[in-house]
Amino acid sequence: MSKKQLGLNTICTHIGELEDKQFQGAVSPLYMATSYAYEGVEQKRYPRYFNTPNQEALAKKVSALEHGEAALIFGSGMAAVSTSLMAFLHKGDHVVFQNTLYGGTSNLVTEEFEKFGIEFSFTKDSKTDSFEAEIKKNTKVIYIETPSNPLLTLTDVSAVANLAKKHGLVSMIDNTFASPVNQNPMDLGIDVVIHSATKYMGGHSDISAGTAIASEAHIDKIFQLAKNFGGSLSDFTVWMLERSLKTLGLRVKAQNENALALAEFLEGQDGIAKVYYPGLSSHPDYELAKSQMKGFGGMLSFELQEGLDYKLFQKKLNLIKPSMSLAGVESTILLPAVTSHGLLTPEERTAQGIKDGLMRFSVGIEEKEDLMEDLKQALEKVRG
Repeated sequence: MSKKQLGLNTICTHIGELEDKQFQGAVSPLYMATSYAYEGVEQKRYPRYFNTPNQEALAKKVSALEHGEAALIFGSGMAAVSTSLMAFLHKGDHVVFQNTLYGGTSNLVTEEFEKFGIEFSFTKDSKTDSFEAEIKKNTKVIYIETPSNPLLTLTDVSAVANLAKKHGLVSMIDNTFASPVNQNPMDLGIDVVIHSATKYMGGHSDISAGTAIASEAHIDKIFQLAKNFGGSLSDFTVWMLERSLKTLGLRVKAQNENALALAEFLEGQDGIAKVYYPGLSSHPDYELAKSQMKGFGGMLSFELQEGLDYKLFQKKLNLIKPSMSLAGVESTILLPAVTSHGLLTPEERTAQGIKDGLMRFSVGIEEKEDLMEDLKQALEKVRG
């Protein structure tokens, strides 16, 4: 049976396994060597070349999850983002970016691209026409993120992929918020799919990693730069990530269910001004979400009504942890204005619609009734 015929949880569990031929253990053995033989071997292995046994095995699993041909595993999501972009961009080239991006990606572009002579434009919004309006003769790449961080705006993936093909461009997407469980952009025509594997793929707040998935030809192009940039991942962390991916489908589906219930709950609470979640019928991209996503994800954001103390609200939470990052099995909350998007200027955040009091809520796998009660009691305390 081919990997494309297998179900999600079967791929998570079995694709990319390494066989323990010595002891017949039930899990992949861990190969910690950083030095391998070079004489009389079919392949010369070296960690920085992304081809140790554990690296290669994990890449097969990740590629299967995203319906790609090949993948590379990086030391962080930003290593995957920067290497993938720079592999297809040279001095004098131009790239079109979606206006709403993860803060680290925005920082990379605004702080580093000019020194390499790479031109860039940000769209005015996430509509397809806005992307086409920014394309120039020297444009080489279109880069999107959907759902976006932190406002959960959606971009029409198929439309952007088709636009890129029309103009002979490489299309890239940050698929971190959706995860491979909820969205498979390569099925919609995207060329390169990128994840911060620190998030849903790792899922336990104990791994930092990234990955890029694409055709064999595109991955080979990324690899040629990646081996020089040196952003590979240690084999122990690779092994931990392979372990974590076995429960990806189970975790994300539970987070999907909880997030939808909590978004609906928050939308009906006194003291809540606005809830951002693509699974709500009130979300402007609700119909698009239904058409290109299999689930609405475990991420949502919300704002308190004016005058309520959002910092006090976070302090009064008992189960939900004010904490950096996202997508762990535990529920966490943060203020993007001082964390994920803290390096943007106030004007840049305002342009993206990120208010100081916006709270990004990463929903975990706890019982949703317990999470609702925690949110309710914190709201009652800030309402006075």
